[in-house]
Amino acid sequence: MKFIESGAFTAQRAWGALDIASMNGVSVRLHWTDQPYKWHVNDGEEVFAVMDGQVRMDYRENGQTSSVLMNAGDIFFASVGTEHVAHPIGAARVLVIEKEGSV
Repeated sequence: MKFIESGAFTAQRAWGALDIASMNGVSVRLHWTDQPYKWHVNDGEEVFAVMDGQVRMDYRENGQTSSVLMNAGDIFFASVGTEHVAHPIGAARVLVIEKEGSV
């Protein structure tokens, strides 16, 4: 059993993570960041939930780039092949659920 106070979590570097659980090939990690990630495509599905702060999520579908501003409590689901990049607005904490070893 674990209890995690996500609002208190920080990391030494952008996208530093706290491993919460590994379940049947799926990882659950809490990330802290104040810097954008990189454009990428996961090799599986991904659930990205903003726990604290704001994140602008850019994504591409059918060659079209779109953007959504995510607030605490908002969730982004990236299906297989969805190219995306997260840009925090200041510091943010996000919960990421994805295939273990995914980029």
